Order: sequence, then structure tokens, then C-alpha cells
Amino acid sequence: MAAAALMVVLVALLAGASSDQSGSPPVPVGPGGEPVTDTFYFVHRPLAGNGSVTVSVSTLKSSVPQGPEHMKPGVVPWAKAGLIIRGSSRQGSPYAAIMLTGGHGVRMQNDFVNDTAGIVPGASPRWLRLDRSGDEVTGHASADGTHWTKVGTVHVNGLGPTVQGGLFVASPPSPRGMGTVPSVSTAAFKDLRTQGGWAPGAWTGDQVGATSPTFAGYPQGTSGSFTRSGAGSGGFTVTGAGDLAPAVRDSLPTGGTLGEILTGTFPALIAVIVVGALFVTSEYRLSLIRVTLAASPHRARVLVAKALVLGGVTFVAGFVGTAVALPLGEHLARSNGVVVFPATAWTELRVELGTAALLATVAVMALAAGTAFRHSAGAVATVIVAVVLPYFLIAIPFMPASASDWLTRVTPAAALALQQTLVEYHQVTSIYSPYNGYYPLAPWEGFAVLAAYAAVSLAAAAVLLRRRDA
Repeated sequence: MAAAALMVVLVALLAGASSDQSGSPPVPVGPGGEPVTDTFYFVHRPLAGNGSVTVSVSTLKSSVPQGPEHMKPGVVPWAKAGLIIRGSSRQGSPYAAIMLTGGHGVRMQNDFVNDTAGIVPGASPRWLRLDRSGDEVTGHASADGTHWTKVGTVHVNGLGPTVQGGLFVASPPSPRGMGTVPSVSTAAFKDLRTQGGWAPGAWTGDQVGATSPTFAGYPQGTSGSFTRSGAGSGGFTVTGAGDLAPAVRDSLPTGGTLGEILTGTFPALIAVIVVGALFVTSEYRLSLIRVTLAASPHRARVLVAKALVLGGVTFVAGFVGTAVALPLGEHLARSNGVVVFPATAWTELRVELGTAALLATVAVMALAAGTAFRHSAGAVATVIVAVVLPYFLIAIPFMPASASDWLTRVTPAAALALQQTLVEYHQVTSIYSPYNGYYPLAPWEGFAVLAAYAAVSLAAAAVLLRRRDA
């Protein structure tokens, strides 16, 4: 068990030391400290103090590549075109935005993680308005430009006295197969009007986050741009790509997770399986089981006592190993420039306790298998196939997401959800699969699946132990 704990620590040190992203462009970080995707085409002017901006979005069209230099019109549900007010054009700046999307209607979003749906009665909403009053930003939408519906009011910390505001277009990558491809969207704006402390002069167009590691780029042959149409009419045509959203594994593949730091769980599982099986099969091999059962005739009690001792020792060793491995591996990874997806102190504690419980429960399963088989080879092979093989299969990048989801729902590998720290965001279209660190079951639900296997195995072993000769 000490060797199993040591494996967890050594692999964590290796993972932290071998991951070097120190030469990569910095990853943008949002106001909440989380890595974000902050890339879009921005047509803006400074706003000093309070003010409002209103516009009509007449069209929003998206395209996705269908081959080299061939674009095809398509639906990008979270393509966005609308109005935004943000602290500055610097990536990660606090902001509030109201937008028309490709498939989710009108939304008001702020600071990357917050999303509010706008319900506008009548015809499809085309008019949008943002009002700033200090740190409060209010979004409205309208179908006719006369009757307005309030979508929401948000308090945005850190805007400062002068902000950047105006039009924006974003078009996140579109899922294809087992990955994503970049997309591009174009919006036609009309009747852009401003009130308040907006600076005079021409509007400026920029691609925010062009070199960001969370930017998938533009499809080949396309680029961000804006053009004015009709002098004095407030008409613009804006083409953009990217997204304003929290980062996920697809958008930040070089990021690290606590689960990856604990990759040593894999060899540690094999070690505890061997120890768990030998905890009883060695007695059968040396014929000492007869002495044990003669000293304690209540066979089920003997098995339960073994399970308690084995599980307790494994849990303690596993917890010590993970409690040492996580901070060391995380420190090494961060010092090498790796952005580790953040987790709260309670989440880290759940990962440590959960990994220890995972190892302890698998050890008890191996004890039950050893009692049933009476031979270590068969017991070890059976538990490895049941627990470690699914663990290995979901780590294969070409495994279909549906198959990985099934394996992490109905096999003992469901307990790997205990190591999940990534968050699945409804406003970000991505490949949320176990390979990418997203599990279909909640952490303790996944552990309950493993615990059920262990309980059934232990019950079956107790029945066999009572019915068979020693």
C-alpha cells in the first residue's frame, strides 16, 4: 500500500515537471480567476461615464468549412452578434453584452460565465440596447424598436470610469466528429445610435485575442472585418470568429486538471488489486485459511474483518498519497506555465478523499474476488478487467464519446468521476466526453456504482465462503 501511494506521488511529480508551456502565449483569465476564451471582432469607441447604445441586427449568417478552401452556410447555435460594454479591449476584462445568437435567441451575458435568456413577446427580436449607469449595465430587446423588454441588469465590477463599447461578432468552433472546426459569422447592423458620454470620431475595428491560445482562428480564406454602409445611417457589416465564454478542454487543450495530475491512480489501482487479492489467496496457498476459520468459525465475520482492515489501510495510504501528490504536482505544473483549471478547496478535498475511497473500494473488490477464486492470478485478472480495462479504454482518444459515456455509467470506472473538476457549460458547445475530463455522472453517483459492485462482490464471496470447504 505504501508503494501504491508512492506511485501516485511519483507520477504527479513527473506530470508536473514534464509539462512545459512556459514559451506559450498567456492564457486569458476572467474576473473570477478562471481561464476564458475572449476572442471576437470588436467595433468600438470609448464611453466616459454613463450612456447607452442601440442597434438593429438585421441578419446573422454563419459558415463552416467543408473542405480545403470551401465554406458552406451552416447553423452555429452560439454564434453571437450584438452590443458589448467592457472595461477595456484587454483580454479577460469584465464586460456585459446583449446579443442575438444563431440558435438560442436573445441572451445577456457578463464576465464569461453568466448567461441569461431574453424572452421577447411578439415577432423575432431584432433590436438590442445596452444602458450603463456606473457599474450597472442593463440590457433590453425589442421586436420593433418601440416596445422594449428588459432582459436583465448586471453589476460588473471593475469597469472603471471610461469603458470600451460598441458592436461585436463571435463565432465559436463547430463540433465535427471527435473534434471541432473553426467557424465564421457575419452580421448586418442597422441604425446604430448612442447617447451619453461617447467619444466623437470614427468607430475602430479590432480582432480581440488574435494570438490567444484559446482562439481557434478563422477558417482558411476568411478573416475578421467591418464595413460601413450608408453614410450617416448607422449601418455596419461585421465578420468575426471566436467566443466570449469560459474555457473548456477543446478551447484550451494545453490546460491541466487535477485528474491528470493524479494519473498515478492507474498503476496504484493495479497495486491495490494485487494486495487485496493476496490478502486472502495467500492463506489458501499456504493452507492457513483452515487455521483462521478454526479460530473464528463465523466465516462472514472473518471476511468483513478482512475487508475493514484492508479498506481502512488502503484508504489511509491513498489519502496520504493524493494529499501529497496534488499540491506538489499542481505547483510544478503552474511553475512550468501550465494553466490548471481551477477548483475550490472543497473540490480538491473531494478529489483527495474520493481517490482514496476509490482505491480502498477496489481493494475490497479484489479481496472478494480472491475469496471466490481462491487463486491470486484469476482474482487479479478479473478485477483488472472489470476496473482497470475501462479506465484504459476511456483514455483512448479515438474511443467514441457514446461508448466512453456508457463505460463510465455502468462499469466500476464510473468512480473516476470523483476526480472530475471541469465544469460543463450550457452556453459552450464542446465535446464533453470522459476522455476530455467530463463524466456523465456526478462524483459521488459514480462512486455509488463502484460501491454497488463491491457490495455485491463481497456478498457473493461471503456466500461462497460459508458453503465451501476451507
